[in-house]
Amino acid sequence: MEVVRTIEPVRGAVKAAKRAGKRVGLVPTMGALHIGHVALIKRAVEDCGFVVVSIFVNPTQFGPGEDFENYPRPIEADLEICEKAGAHLVFNPPPEVMYGAESVTWVTVEKLTEPLCGRSRPGHFRGVTTICAKLFNIVQPDVAYFGQKDAQQAIVIKRMVVDLNMPLQIVVCPTVRQPDGLALSSRNKYLTDQQRKEAAKIYKSLAKCRELREAGVTDTKQIIAAVHEILRQIHGGQIEYAEIVDAETLEKVDQIKGKVLAAVAVKLGPARLIDNILL
Repeated sequence: MEVVRTIEPVRGAVKAAKRAGKRVGLVPTMGALHIGHVALIKRAVEDCGFVVVSIFVNPTQFGPGEDFENYPRPIEADLEICEKAGAHLVFNPPPEVMYGAESVTWVTVEKLTEPLCGRSRPGHFRGVTTICAKLFNIVQPDVAYFGQKDAQQAIVIKRMVVDLNMPLQIVVCPTVRQPDGLALSSRNKYLTDQQRKEAAKIYKSLAKCRELREAGVTDTKQIIAAVHEILRQIHGGQIEYAEIVDAETLEKVDQIKGKVLAAVAVKLGPARLIDNILL
């Protein structure tokens, strides 16, 4: 496995892989890798002959007062994980490589970035779409892999790729969970043991959504009321949102008819935790 910090070696390695007839996969990450990331890398290795993992804590997707400075950066452990999972190249650039002295060009997706996380994190998705567009331009992958846990991000990236006619496929892989249902996240490291136990109620609330839907309930107000009842039981938790939205447009729905996304965000101690399921 090769580890590079600048752009040209990435382009050279990818060009050589494509000359050899290999399909190129990209797994964009901010590091602090866990089993969920491993699942993405392994899926990429199954699908592609050459897999690039990017590790870059992107400053432009963090807002004022968020955890950019404290975000975990265990690079040696991350590189070991990448190698064991079968990655061929890790791109770990410093900020000046990705943004230069001053960056004045941004990629913005409208509408889809306004609800859910967009309400409390202005500018977040502009940072996400811009860095993904940069990575897609640098790596020029055939396929890029994202996790369902970050459902809004995946939907936004998919739309950007379609609207800008980018020649790649976006694959969204299932959320990887702990035995008690908690979605794996790099920010879980912020939780105390007690907060970690409380956080399991987030998935419990989503499981209630599925239970009610399978029982024939289609009224979203009734389902969301049941979600709130469970989320309020999280000691020290602060509910940011709990919503049921169309799985493509992210618009709120009153009745479940087609595919919808049940999504929640909860602040617990220093962590902001998000999760979702498709219904």
